[in-house]
Amino acid sequence: MIFLLSVTVPAFAFDAHDADAAFTAFNTNFYVVSHDLGHYKKNTDGGRSDFWTQAEQIEMIIDAYERTGDAPTKQMITESINGFTHHFGQDWTRNKFNDDLIWMTIACARGYLVTSNTAFRKLAKHHFDAVYQRAWSSSLDGGLWWTTDNTSKNACINGPAALAACFLSDICADKSYLTKAQAIYAWERMRLFNPNTGAVYDNIHTNGNIGRYVFTYNTGTFIGAANYLYKLTGETNYLNDAFRAADFTRNQLAHGGTLPAYGSGDVAGFNGIFLRWMVRFVNDHQLWQQYYDWLAGNADAAWKVRSAGSLAWQNWNSPTPQTTLDAWGCSSAVVALQVIPSKRPTEK
Repeated sequence: MIFLLSVTVPAFAFDAHDADAAFTAFNTNFYVVSHDLGHYKKNTDGGRSDFWTQAEQIEMIIDAYERTGDAPTKQMITESINGFTHHFGQDWTRNKFNDDLIWMTIACARGYLVTSNTAFRKLAKHHFDAVYQRAWSSSLDGGLWWTTDNTSKNACINGPAALAACFLSDICADKSYLTKAQAIYAWERMRLFNPNTGAVYDNIHTNGNIGRYVFTYNTGTFIGAANYLYKLTGETNYLNDAFRAADFTRNQLAHGGTLPAYGSGDVAGFNGIFLRWMVRFVNDHQLWQQYYDWLAGNADAAWKVRSAGSLAWQNWNSPTPQTTLDAWGCSSAVVALQVIPSKRPTEK
């Protein structure tokens, strides 16, 4: 007699067409283009997304293009970066938030990679160099200041800056950026990462006090930087760090498996940043068996709470309300559906 073992495979409700639907609905509600200049509204009533959330929504467009290779989406990348510079200018150094500049630096670097527009590479290089010059200091043993007030050094600048420097090392063929990436990452690891648990703490102040809040976006950029540095150097300590941070997020931050339901304001879109870099790490190392069900479960949760108009807000445990919705809060669900495959990829 032959006994067959049954294996329960989770059934996820989202499919590849839903990723298209989510992106289309988001753009229908929030994207504005005029004279080949694009931007995202702040909410369904109007306004304009601010500096750093606009940058992250440009990255969302790039995520969609990397999934589809769709020509109109590629055009949106150019429209939105040009719209950004039309509104904010070619030099953003009047903005005191160093992380703001670096978020857009990453968007421009990624934009260059898919469009080959050298103006985007120039913007990325110029603003990384400006931030590094004004923000790196020997205080607190190194690291980058969060703002030009120089009161704290935060994960939200150091993780993204390490990532940005990795991109620049590649697109500028300049290994000095790799050296900077390694130094920035080493500082963040020393001051804000707990190697025993995998937690990435938020900040350290000039008096040495550490803000031990752990947010998914900081974990995401730490994983992203560790993964990129591993690819550039082959040093396995980076890979080990990425695993620890990934497992901490899954096991400690994602209660019941679902990523945290952040509120309004800057925190609203944190989960999209995490998923972007987490999925890249998983894909680069073919870790789908280990992480796919958890990741797909989050994409599924995001899509299930969508409104009748196919917008999904940031709380994936509760139906999206029929009220004014913020673009930034709705962006994480779109990112989730762009970067997480609807079917488990076959591992190589």
